[in-house]
Amino acid sequence: MSLQVLAAGHLTTVQDRGRPGWAHLGVARAGALDGPAAALANRLVGNAVDAAVLEVTLGGLVVRADRDCWVAVTGAEGPVTVDGAARAHAQAERLRAGAVLEVGTPWRGVRSYLAVGGGIAVEPVLGSRSTDTLAWVGPPRVEDGTVLPVGSGPGEPAPHDTPRPPAPGPLRLHPGPRADWFAGDPLAALCGAAYRVEGASDRVGLRLAGRSLERVRTGELASEGMVHGAVQVPPSGQPIVFLADHPTTGGYPVVAVVEPADLWRCAQLRPGDEVRFTPARRGGAAAPTR
Repeated sequence: MSLQVLAAGHLTTVQDRGRPGWAHLGVARAGALDGPAAALANRLVGNAVDAAVLEVTLGGLVVRADRDCWVAVTGAEGPVTVDGAARAHAQAERLRAGAVLEVGTPWRGVRSYLAVGGGIAVEPVLGSRSTDTLAWVGPPRVEDGTVLPVGSGPGEPAPHDTPRPPAPGPLRLHPGPRADWFAGDPLAALCGAAYRVEGASDRVGLRLAGRSLERVRTGELASEGMVHGAVQVPPSGQPIVFLADHPTTGGYPVVAVVEPADLWRCAQLRPGDEVRFTPARRGGAAAPTR
């Protein structure tokens, strides 16, 4: 079975849970930015949660199946249609052979996830089917006219509880290793200000504009390892939250790290959205996810 991509939209990539364990060779983890939404889409169609899905940025994806299959769309909330008729969000749908499914521009959030029963079966690279948009490791970007193979033998869809996302709130921050490069308490400065998401944000990093963090040390920091969620501060003083396609090393100081359970929310922030931070409570319970 296969899916024919009639229109790929702004940016559509294949993603699964990523390829951990290769950072020492300079290969980013990649993977779905909104992991809970991708996992939910897979569960809805009877796949294992690590099956490959399509990550769709700001809609525009149009696909046609050559055989009957189960599909589900989760993540950013927006219109989903089959042959022009509206379909429910976050619900398994039987897509008939030849039918056309369209993921429209979302009215809330940024990234939608399309799961197909059997999973997107492109060839894995280093154990993962995820596309890394920084180094372009993995399958190529999905383009108009791409034909995507679909795996066989999926399980049967089953009902799942799909609670609403938690109410918006500040992203929790853990202290980073380079606070001494900045004046005062940079963690407190981050948590005491409001930031705005910049238009240059992508799968590599969430770029923020707001209160600048003032350096007290000059010179260059030797490159060191970076982690998912690291808050790096370049000379401009404007923070960047590293996301799934971040470089594995970096030479700008890291002042904080976003709580891993909050990182999926960064996937759904739009340019112009406000972002606030709060200190993470040591030993506190993880935030609820979808």
